[in-house]
Amino acid sequence: MATTTTQALLSPALSPSENIGAAIDDLIPKDYAFVVIVFVLYFFLNFYMAMKVGSARKKYKVEYPALYAIESENENASLFNCIQRGHQNSLEMMPIFFLLMGLGGIRHPIIAASIGLAYVLGRMMYFIGYSTGDPSNRHKLGGGVSFAAIFGLVGVGMSFGVHLLI
Repeated sequence: MATTTTQALLSPALSPSENIGAAIDDLIPKDYAFVVIVFVLYFFLNFYMAMKVGSARKKYKVEYPALYAIESENENASLFNCIQRGHQNSLEMMPIFFLLMGLGGIRHPIIAASIGLAYVLGRMMYFIGYSTGDPSNRHKLGGGVSFAAIFGLVGVGMSFGVHLLI
């Protein structure tokens, strides 16, 4: 660690950005880098899912701004809707995942990043299963792992919160 937070913030020899950088180094554990890496991996997963939805839009002729295809108007509506829903569900869960892993990772960076990686892999399997057009496949390929991982992240988040109180 560079310096203590108080020394870094009061050091006239350092520029403001160096002071802030030194303070962050003191506050965030070095292993938090693994949490950041998992966040970036989730970005790539989200991008992959968005590309799949975009190609499905073209393939099944579902024009914007329609979020879902209408079954009476499109014979492939169910397949498209499953692909869209797999991505949409991941977007709905993303803020919860980011919050729990981000906060829990401050106290337990390796554990949070490991659980977060399991969550990302589970989300990928959830999406792949859902994209088959059979909604029941979203859990068959291991998609349920992401839901179990969320509860693990609740645990590390709670640990961080309790630690702040004691």
